[in-house]
Amino acid sequence: MILGHEKVSFLHLPTPLEYMPSVSKDMGINFYVKRDDLTGFGTGGNKLRKLEYFLYEAQQQGATALVTVGGPQTNHGRLTAAVAAKFGMKCTIVAVGEYPGEISANILLDRIMGCEVYLVQQDGDATEEELEARAVKETMDKYIAQGDKPYFIPMGGSNALGCCGYYECAMEITKQCEEQGIENPRIICTVGSEGTYMGLFIGLKDTKSPVKLTGVAISPSHEPDAQARAKKYFDECKEYFGLDWDAAKEDFDITLKYHCGAYNNPVKEVREAIYYMGRKEGLIFDPCYTGKCFYGIREMVKNGEIKPGENIIFVHTGGVAGINGPAHRPLMQEELMDGMIIKAPAK
Repeated sequence: MILGHEKVSFLHLPTPLEYMPSVSKDMGINFYVKRDDLTGFGTGGNKLRKLEYFLYEAQQQGATALVTVGGPQTNHGRLTAAVAAKFGMKCTIVAVGEYPGEISANILLDRIMGCEVYLVQQDGDATEEELEARAVKETMDKYIAQGDKPYFIPMGGSNALGCCGYYECAMEITKQCEEQGIENPRIICTVGSEGTYMGLFIGLKDTKSPVKLTGVAISPSHEPDAQARAKKYFDECKEYFGLDWDAAKEDFDITLKYHCGAYNNPVKEVREAIYYMGRKEGLIFDPCYTGKCFYGIREMVKNGEIKPGENIIFVHTGGVAGINGPAHRPLMQEELMDGMIIKAPAK
């Protein structure tokens, strides 16, 4: 139980905290990866920690279907689909966005697991938020009309309840650092819908952990004031959980330097960071979240934001399916053809 809230335990926890020797030597730091890509089914990822808590609440309410929202290639949606399949529930992902022209990457996995993907097209007559809200209501009403009881999960699982998953992860990391003798560590994680960052922040502060935390925003949605947005989210969590301590804007360490101008956009430097990690450690990152954040970490080492010899813990949030989407795969194919040897058999 975390902060008075129960969960359905279906993950392989704790996930490993692994030292990366080749990257550490090359970058001049001590680089560790918290392997939350190994959380279990649906190809794994950070959202499953949150979904343990959402599933418990859904089951307590007698839900028979899960409904969530995100981008067309949402990792959170894919893992919601996995949980629904595992526990015999129906599932719909609502996304505002164009059909990408193929069923691939996360959309392919969604459909393999039996999840309905509702792509809402822009009509020029409503905002994205309005279109999403209408589609969610339509979906919820449809389930109710057919005798189901739907349970709605917000984008990224990022509300107060969802923070419980990464409060628990903060406790895991603190214990693993003690066991492995990692002194003065700093966690660096992606910041998208912010639930992972906020869960870690509250978990570390509430348990008085010595572990520090930095977030790397992966889209310009946090501009112009990421700290103000985080403070608002924290205040909601403080009220929800009844926390007896406070946080100021200045307590939230979130950098906006490395989002590269857009969400899930193809960026050469991010792809190079992905290739670097794959060739140094055999670990695969994705272009939207982990690859972009790791690109940011490499830049932070170069410009001194990360000091030589510093103990850095990177949270691997999964999302590997993203490399197979039409926004990224063609560029990767072009760049990686130099290592393809295609030879006709000798006669």
